[in-house]
Amino acid sequence: MAHQPAQLLPSILSFVKDPPNLLSLAGLFCTIFAIYFSILGAYYLAMIGMIWAVAFDWLDGIVARKMKGRTGTDRAFGAQLDLLIDIVSYGVAPSILLLSYGKFEPLFLIGAFIMLTSSAIRLSYFSTFGLSGGTKYTGLALDNNSIILVFIFLFESYFRGEVFTGILFISAISLAILNVSQIKTPKLSGNPANVYMLSAYTLVITVTYVWKIYNGS
Repeated sequence: MAHQPAQLLPSILSFVKDPPNLLSLAGLFCTIFAIYFSILGAYYLAMIGMIWAVAFDWLDGIVARKMKGRTGTDRAFGAQLDLLIDIVSYGVAPSILLLSYGKFEPLFLIGAFIMLTSSAIRLSYFSTFGLSGGTKYTGLALDNNSIILVFIFLFESYFRGEVFTGILFISAISLAILNVSQIKTPKLSGNPANVYMLSAYTLVITVTYVWKIYNGS
């Protein structure tokens, strides 16, 4: 009996040219930018990277929904890529920020572990069960962590280092608890109006932090 030819699979890099995936990877670059400057202690630059990572994350979903001709394989690959980038953007990056700001003290290692663990559990739950009722997340969506932390960091210069370190630690742990809670939150990124508002927020945040850097705040 003649052997049937093996099914030809697309190459790994063939998915990179998909515009939503390119946007996802742009967000990943912003995350690496944020991690790099968190380690260096240039926290205002790290905040800029974190908020732009969210902006690209939201934008790739809008572009993916508007594109025609994407196959089921394209959508499945994009979903997996998003999931893996999310754990870096919303789990690893904030954890490194917390560790760095806490001078890598053991207590902050525990805090970083809690944040990263909550992120992994939260993403695994969503990957398994999806949206509650098809419209809402169970637990606070991870992208909100970056949006909130970037806002909180605007007030960093108004507190003594030890005080703000405590505020950041408590905020990070509180967000981690909300991530794995049973609260229901709407899918903000699915609404184009919310994407426009996030774009405006991203620009304001960027300009504000650039101003702070320029003025040595």
